[in-house]
Amino acid sequence: MNRRGYIQALSVLVFAWAAIGPLAAQTRPVKPDAAPDKPFAEHFIALQLSDADAKKERLVLSVASNVLKAYGPDKVAVEVVTFGPGIDLLRATNEHRVLVDSLVSQGVRFNFCGNTLDSIERETGKRPTMNPHAHEVQVGVGHMLDLAERGFTIVRP
Repeated sequence: MNRRGYIQALSVLVFAWAAIGPLAAQTRPVKPDAAPDKPFAEHFIALQLSDADAKKERLVLSVASNVLKAYGPDKVAVEVVTFGPGIDLLRATNEHRVLVDSLVSQGVRFNFCGNTLDSIERETGKRPTMNPHAHEVQVGVGHMLDLAERGFTIVRP
């Protein structure tokens, strides 16, 4: 092969690397134990809620519901992680409690940040009562990071 052939071959390799590299960077392998309670899940999504806004609460619940409908509850693992003002969605008295409970019965896991609860308790002297179907995680953002590292796609509707 002459010099021109080497340059052409190198150009093809560089082009292929440039085209495939970003795709590989966007694709994270899902760990086998990404969602132990969803052994047949093929899709993994974590929904973030950090705002106390009824419209955003409805949007997060709607996205969770739509994902379940699109893929089926056995084929998708959905986790909702709330922190900061977003924990209002998971208060025991929230107006969307029935919908949250319905999504829990379909396999959606709801989490709230324990640090946020600690802050509220320090400020008000009272710890909020949360939905008993929701799970406390110590650090909401840290839990999002853990989910991302396990292969979940993070979405903030």
